[in-house]
Amino acid sequence: MKTIEELLRNGESRLKDAYIEDAKLDAWYLMEYCFHMSRVSFLLDRNKPVSEEKEREYITLIEKRKSHIPLQHITGEQEFMGYSFYVNEHVLIPRQDTEILVEEIVPYASGKKILDMCTGSGCILISLSKEVDLHVGVGADISSEALKVAKKNAVRNQSEVRFVQSDLFTQINETFDIIVSNPPYIESREVDCLMPEVRLHEPRIALDGMEDGLYFYKKIIEQSVFHLNQGGRIFFEIGYNQGEAVSRLLEEAGYSEIKVKKDLAQLDRVVSAKL
Repeated sequence: MKTIEELLRNGESRLKDAYIEDAKLDAWYLMEYCFHMSRVSFLLDRNKPVSEEKEREYITLIEKRKSHIPLQHITGEQEFMGYSFYVNEHVLIPRQDTEILVEEIVPYASGKKILDMCTGSGCILISLSKEVDLHVGVGADISSEALKVAKKNAVRNQSEVRFVQSDLFTQINETFDIIVSNPPYIESREVDCLMPEVRLHEPRIALDGMEDGLYFYKKIIEQSVFHLNQGGRIFFEIGYNQGEAVSRLLEEAGYSEIKVKKDLAQLDRVVSAKL
């Protein structure tokens, strides 16, 4: 029988041999998930033997990660803005960079009616509803499977927002004070160059921004003017090289107070504007 520590080192070694980037960290997270164990309890129990059943269970998780299944798809969970979100293969895994988008909206959101276009897991809208008291929160997505995840997350986080299946604005018949979107924005030719965790296991429909990566920005900006109240604001997450292009699209559509916000790596991350 292996001890808990021996099993963890074995997991690390297997992941390193498979060239998993964060092998040591991922092996620990799977240990934590499998054994419901904190760092403190691991240090106290690391020399205890592990049953064959639990060893098999842990190694099964390690083998899944070796095949480049994202850690979050194995555990079914990702933290975002301090809240817990369920994720699966039908939605993008929430990224820390997207928290900057939420933080930019918070000062404007209290008491407002907000539309989250391309809502995916619902993490943006639900986090906003937890951070401030929204008047109304609506999330829209073309994917029925993504909306199942978003609804589950609303229940999990006790958030009173609602979701609608819509191909962009086709099923949206209301106006809003704020529209936010993290749309697909990767150029089609770049999607196949992404790391296998993303390329093989996250939904291409949520990644592919067509030939130039700007397709959905153009569509959303063009239609947003019919769904924003006068003086309303729009917020986008963008790719690192899209700040200038998206700003220009907003200006051409009649928006003002256009601002580009950088992320922690000093790369363009959010564009916002006022109608």
